[in-house]
Amino acid sequence: MTATIRKDWDTYFMDIAYMVSTRSRCPRRHVGAVLVQGKKLLGTAYNGAPMGVPDCSEEGCMIVEQYEVVHQADGSEEMVKKQRCIRTIHAEQNLLLFTDRIDREGSTVYVTDQPCWTCANMLTNSGVTEIVFHRPYLKDTEKVTRMMEQRGIVFRQLLQYEPPQQAVEEIQKEHM
Repeated sequence: MTATIRKDWDTYFMDIAYMVSTRSRCPRRHVGAVLVQGKKLLGTAYNGAPMGVPDCSEEGCMIVEQYEVVHQADGSEEMVKKQRCIRTIHAEQNLLLFTDRIDREGSTVYVTDQPCWTCANMLTNSGVTEIVFHRPYLKDTEKVTRMMEQRGIVFRQLLQYEPPQQAVEEIQKEHM
């Protein structure tokens, strides 16, 4: 009899977040999120258009451009252009919409991608005490990390994590 290696909890819950992300029909990025209290899974969500509304794969992305002033280490400022889709509700937002505040108190959110500024703002007021992500979102990393430190929320990236092959294949199949 061969002994199987049991996955650690971070890998287990991030695997679930990746599998949830395969439900997304967003052509830009599939994101999944799960809410965990202790070792108990309380909710899952993915990014997509509101229920009953055509999604990006049906009607295309609704891209808006925004400009943001970024303060450089040398004291100078740089204007940075960002593009984002406004048709899609982010996975973290859906997770907050479909879970109860009482369940979020002291809980952990596992999300495939680092939350953007808006989602990070929402999560900081949601009652969660930890956010674990895999893929970075470089546009907002610095200010989101700073906010999490200010709020005392554990904010960590799983650097050595490998998504489940089935989820990777499903996401790649969507983009062919």
